Amino acid sequence: MARKLVTSLGVLSLILVITALYMVFEYVPTEADEGIVQRIFYFHVPCAWIAFMAFGLVAVAGIFYLWLGGQIWDDLGHAAAETGMLFCTLMLVSGSLWARPMWGTWWTWDSRLTSTFILWLLYGGYLMLRVMIEDSRQVARFAAVIGIVAALDVPVIILSVRLWRTIHPAVLVTRQGGHGLQDPRMVATLLVSLTAITVTFAWLFLVRFAELRMGTRLAALARGIALAEVRSGDI
Repeated sequence: MARKLVTSLGVLSLILVITALYMVFEYVPTEADEGIVQRIFYFHVPCAWIAFMAFGLVAVAGIFYLWLGGQIWDDLGHAAAETGMLFCTLMLVSGSLWARPMWGTWWTWDSRLTSTFILWLLYGGYLMLRVMIEDSRQVARFAAVIGIVAALDVPVIILSVRLWRTIHPAVLVTRQGGHGLQDPRMVATLLVSLTAITVTFAWLFLVRFAELRMGTRLAALARGIALAEVRSGDI
């Protein structure tokens, strides 16, 4: 059943991504001020929201692990962190590609960019922790705490354009004269792109989660075999 779900999500992801690409490059109108480069918006924004959702999932999994102690929660948080890190990186890269023609630079220490980069560093540390310490229980506890603390940066990123002065774009104007996303084609394209990125995230997350669960079962089996050999040797 799980394998069928993963396969179905993979196929659906491919269909939605192709549809989203067609809508971004052929269907949606060109934004009036920024021109064709604004089409990165339909990739950049979904990546941002999925990254935030993934890191929120890491925090929730961390809370349940510290509360209940089940290895499944650690595996869930680990899978969400790795997948979320991928989309957070894509968000930063696509943002830089968008910034270069608009701001004349690949990077600026804008409040939203800086707080996002801090988030990326925190979860980079989360993932590095897992390969630096051998004690899996200790790693799981430390990682849970880091995941919870790091997720607190997400609302700061979202509110940064209101809390501080920023050059991050907030208003879009179409050639047809509409403001924001009032053009229904823009709204439709954003929704399709968001759905495509969400399904892709779900597919990648489930694949990685299944791998981690398999690793947990194999480790438990190896410990059981080793314990049985020790007991048989004592006898």
